Amino acid sequence: MEQVGKTTGLNKNQKKGMTAQTRLILAGLAVSTAFILCTAGFAVYSIDKNMNSAYKSFGQVLSKTLAIEGVELTREVPQLAKYDALRTNAVSILKSNDDIAFIIFKDNNSKIVYSSKDDYPEQAEKARITVSSPMIVKNLSETTNVGSVTVGLSGTIMDTVSATSKASIAIVFLLAWIVIMGIIYMNSSIITSELRKLYQGVKKISSGEFGYMINDKDVDKEVKELYNAFNDMSEKLSRYNEQTIESLTFERNKLESVLMSIVNGVVVCDNHDKVILVNNHAKKLLEVAEEDIVGTQIQQFCDSSGEFCFSEKIAEFKDTPLEDDGTPVPFNIEIDKRIIKCLISPMFTRSNSYVGYIIVLIDVTKDVEMDQLRSHFISNVSHELRTPVTVLRSYIDTLYNFGNDFDFNTQREFIGVMNQEIIRLNRMVNDILDFSRYEAQNVKLEKSKQNIMEIIEDCVNQVQVLAKEHDIKISIMKEPDLPEIYLNIDSISRALMNIVSNAIKYSPDGKRIKIRAERSRDGEYVEVSVEDQGAGIPEKDQKKVFDRFYRCENATHTVKGTGLGLHLVKVTIEKHHQGQVFVHSKEGEGSTFGFRLPINLPQEEIEEYIPKNMLPAESEA
Repeated sequence: MEQVGKTTGLNKNQKKGMTAQTRLILAGLAVSTAFILCTAGFAVYSIDKNMNSAYKSFGQVLSKTLAIEGVELTREVPQLAKYDALRTNAVSILKSNDDIAFIIFKDNNSKIVYSSKDDYPEQAEKARITVSSPMIVKNLSETTNVGSVTVGLSGTIMDTVSATSKASIAIVFLLAWIVIMGIIYMNSSIITSELRKLYQGVKKISSGEFGYMINDKDVDKEVKELYNAFNDMSEKLSRYNEQTIESLTFERNKLESVLMSIVNGVVVCDNHDKVILVNNHAKKLLEVAEEDIVGTQIQQFCDSSGEFCFSEKIAEFKDTPLEDDGTPVPFNIEIDKRIIKCLISPMFTRSNSYVGYIIVLIDVTKDVEMDQLRSHFISNVSHELRTPVTVLRSYIDTLYNFGNDFDFNTQREFIGVMNQEIIRLNRMVNDILDFSRYEAQNVKLEKSKQNIMEIIEDCVNQVQVLAKEHDIKISIMKEPDLPEIYLNIDSISRALMNIVSNAIKYSPDGKRIKIRAERSRDGEYVEVSVEDQGAGIPEKDQKKVFDRFYRCENATHTVKGTGLGLHLVKVTIEKHHQGQVFVHSKEGEGSTFGFRLPINLPQEEIEEYIPKNMLPAESEA
């Protein structure tokens, strides 16, 4: 009975509250209506006043213009012809503008020279505003008044504009009144509905239904905060009702352990943007200590350039409705020259209540660098392929169309250029094909015992033409009694050819290239080195010259290429021949590139890579 009494009293209070709210709405509507009517009346008055003033100004300007035109028309015209000149000008103006009722020209004695009232009496009767301006002739030393112009205006344009303005104002203010009335009514209904939802939620909690949630979709910010507070309270009551403090602590510790062991960086923020948890990898990627970030707002974190790297994307994430597909918001930040990919995802409880968000950090520096190198490689390859193809096409087209006009030496010269471009094109295609083939996981190159000097001499013979073009001399130095070693002739030849070709390309004309073949100091390898006298390579670039797609350029040499040559050398020597590549260089003094090939391969590698018919025969028992 007591509960029923309380409920009845509450309903009465609600009814009284609704009555007071209705009175407040009506009072607000009355005040709004009065304000709109006053504003509309003032606007109409201002428009009429400004319109009259503007119209008179227009008439004054028009009369002055006609005065100037009248002076110019009658300046050098005989007295008898002035009437015709003025009449012709006035008639053309009257016909072109219905708002001009009449035009009268007078001389300096106020005698009428021409009046349009004689020609258009009906139009002259419409005049409501009359303005006059003197007709002045300015000479070098004096100013003479030769007459005046009087213009009568009917006010048609002013009436039309005024009527249109008044109608527009009436419509606008009527719509404004309707909108205000609608907004007041809808706002009242929404507030009442939102309070009713809260009242129902309180009743659910008071009846012991913990965990009841109020849907906060499409509500005002203040009401949403109230709903969130209620939902948080309801969730906590439900959680404490279902679990003990010990189980909550255990779950928290388990969650922290999982997050700490994740290989990617993880930053956990609550729904107020404060960092509540950060794992070890995230601290390493962000280069920040735990005590410096936990408890702070993540938007205040700055990257290596001093920019708030999280602020903009978190704002974008928070502007995205939670009812969407939940796709994480990706973006990149830069910390100490490392590119870190970030993914923001919302966090929900078991009861589907939003409690914050997680930021996953992934170091993608190498991926970004590889994408850049790959794009650069594609650009270089496209350019390098286009050049020989263009040259070949132009030379072939010339020979095809005009070959009979050339002598034998010219034709031979053309064919020689075409041959060089074909060799160049073939080398680039081979580099690309070798890159794909040598990088394969299961590729095996057949090997046989060979004399490395034969490969060196053959390579030098092939590049002699290129060397002569640049006046470069190539010398070979060989250590006596070099042993034969197991190798794949084609791949080693191509590797050596890449090194020697680079030495020629990057060497100034008239220099010397030295090729050495010798045993390594430990006696386990045959070492081949190519020394040039070029510009040298900076120390910071020497560790990267064998990377794929990497090309080292300077202000003196900007040789085009695919960026695969030295990488193929590295793959050929280290992956397929168990050898080593090296480079020694000093800026301004040249570079030495080379490789070492093992003299003795393990028996299992010999059996795997060497064809059986080329293996040494086993001795008979």
